[in-house]
Amino acid sequence: MADTGLPNHVPPLAGALGDALLKVLLARSPADLHVLDEHLRVLRSDTAGTTEQVAGAFLGQRFSDVYRLDEPQAAELLLREVLSNGRSLSERAFRGHRADHPGQGRRFLLSAHRLNDSRGRSLGRVLASVADVTEGEKARRRKAALAAVREAVGRTLDVTATSEAFVAAVVPGFADIAVVDVLDDVLRGTVPLAGPAVSDVPLRRAAFRGREGCAVPVHPLGGVRRLPDLTPYGRVLSDFEPRLVTLGPDTPWLKSDPDLARAIRTSGAASVIVAPLSVGGAPLGLVSLYRCDESEPYEEADRKLVLSLTAHTALSLDNARRFEYDHALASTVQRRLLPPRTTAGAAIETAHLLLAGHSSGCWFDTIGLSGARTALVAGGVNGQGIQTAAAMGQLRTVINALADLDLEPDELLARLNNTANRLARERAALPPGDPLHRQPLTATCVYGVYDPFTRTCTVACAGHPPPLVVHPDGSTSTPDVVEGPELGSFDTAPCAVAAVTLEEGSLLAFFTGALRRDGELAGPAREALAQPGRPLQELCDAVVYTLAEDDGAEGVALLLARTGSVLEGQVAELELPHDPTAPALARNFARELLSAWALEDDTAYGAELIVSELVTNAVRYGTPPLRLRLIRGETLTCEVHDTSALAPHLRHARTADEGGRGLFIVSQLADQWGTRYAEGGKVLWTEQPLEPSDRS
Repeated sequence: MADTGLPNHVPPLAGALGDALLKVLLARSPADLHVLDEHLRVLRSDTAGTTEQVAGAFLGQRFSDVYRLDEPQAAELLLREVLSNGRSLSERAFRGHRADHPGQGRRFLLSAHRLNDSRGRSLGRVLASVADVTEGEKARRRKAALAAVREAVGRTLDVTATSEAFVAAVVPGFADIAVVDVLDDVLRGTVPLAGPAVSDVPLRRAAFRGREGCAVPVHPLGGVRRLPDLTPYGRVLSDFEPRLVTLGPDTPWLKSDPDLARAIRTSGAASVIVAPLSVGGAPLGLVSLYRCDESEPYEEADRKLVLSLTAHTALSLDNARRFEYDHALASTVQRRLLPPRTTAGAAIETAHLLLAGHSSGCWFDTIGLSGARTALVAGGVNGQGIQTAAAMGQLRTVINALADLDLEPDELLARLNNTANRLARERAALPPGDPLHRQPLTATCVYGVYDPFTRTCTVACAGHPPPLVVHPDGSTSTPDVVEGPELGSFDTAPCAVAAVTLEEGSLLAFFTGALRRDGELAGPAREALAQPGRPLQELCDAVVYTLAEDDGAEGVALLLARTGSVLEGQVAELELPHDPTAPALARNFARELLSAWALEDDTAYGAELIVSELVTNAVRYGTPPLRLRLIRGETLTCEVHDTSALAPHLRHARTADEGGRGLFIVSQLADQWGTRYAEGGKVLWTEQPLEPSDRS
């Protein structure tokens, strides 16, 4: 046989090479490797990060003596099953510690494989791999806590909700007990002062959470407590440096807070990290994270992580505080721009409800018009904040100015829409970075005019539902009027108008905000109002009690008006001929009526002159028929009706002019005067103030 040059036996070097290769592989393994015999004694040991001398000390020892596991019998049972059935064990978790590292418990992952010969028969040996995953799990826990806080905290602009989200994110994964205390001023949106908090500053409990069997609350949620300065809590507020503190029965500073000491004893809290909540050097509050006896105590890496957790939470709290501050400013502006109280007109009683919520654009109004009529308004500007409140004030001012022109509701809303479109274009022209540019201006409004003589309410709507009518028998209905386009939407389509005749004692409900449901008043509120005989303020309260907890956050505005008619003794009319005798007849009629009403001489004399001038003007420039009407209410109203479409104008008469002074005299004697167009002609009217004793 030819010599091939290949060895016909395994050279002695192969065994040494195999041992060297195995040694290198074992040394690079992150886990401890042990070869165990059938009695689970260590035959060979290669432990990560230890010397050969330490590994050699394990030889001959039982596996349960090398690893002091919390459940040694369970581990040995699993290893014997591997020996008997040959099925490998993969990463079963146990807690304990290695014999050469007593003290703090560790977390191990145990894997095991039976050693077989080339024919698959058992050699009576098992290879046990023990990986210490304590540090890795701690790192994963910290990473998970950071991800949970970043995911959950900052989704709302509410201080309390943000605090609750934080404690929910860290318990039970990172802490057994979590507490968030904030400065009382933060909840009110007040701007905190930069620098350390004053000694013994009061804090309000914003959030508390603990795992079952460990949590013992010391102070109730919402409760206020003062932190002694000579405690970790006081020191953290003083220098903004987090503290990691081991707790025990002999902890000296706990004597200053017996309630806290009792709670720590009861809950078994063994360590705590106290960290500041601060932004820009201004304190917002404190975070306290506790771990109980059953959990691993905190260490320095945890303290560093808490700095990242509280930094994110503090920014979210500061955003919520800023929102609360802006909301408080906007609510103040909103209330200042709204009428302090609704003013009842002739033969109408009003009351209102306003819950500002986060909507700073809700508004309502009552406006006295000529002829004892009353304008009733409700609306809302979309958005929130001080700019929304300011836009609401602008639109309300425009409505009041247009109402003085005695325009019909549909015409008034058309002109109001022109103003809203102009304001919206101004916003759109601002630089893209301006907050107003990012908040387009749109609004809704419903405008109604109640006439007590005809008992009709004329209504027009711009993107807003019409008012609810509650009849004297408790039944309800809604005027059949089509909503026009929203204000500021650049849609110039005209608004529809509808006139509703009302029985005396009917109730009109103008509403906006959270009371709107599918274009009409919410069902529970409608039921609450179906008792028109109750006092109006009681009805407003009844509507409040029907609201859900979240409805108030959106904002609510409600204007109620109970209708009536002018009493016969407070109004008088006279048909006049269209000839030169009309002024004298009107003066005599007015003189006798005002005498019967026992008005003061100055008021009666002025009214007589006004009547004479108005009738003279109607005879000279108007067309028949002529009618004089006098109304005694909050003011004394004089009206002269004719069918001419020409309106007189006030002008300054020159010395040589023979005429042109009539309206000038009227303007001096009357508090207000104007011209109102009605179906079939116009009305010249004046109003004179009356003393309280002279009012009807």
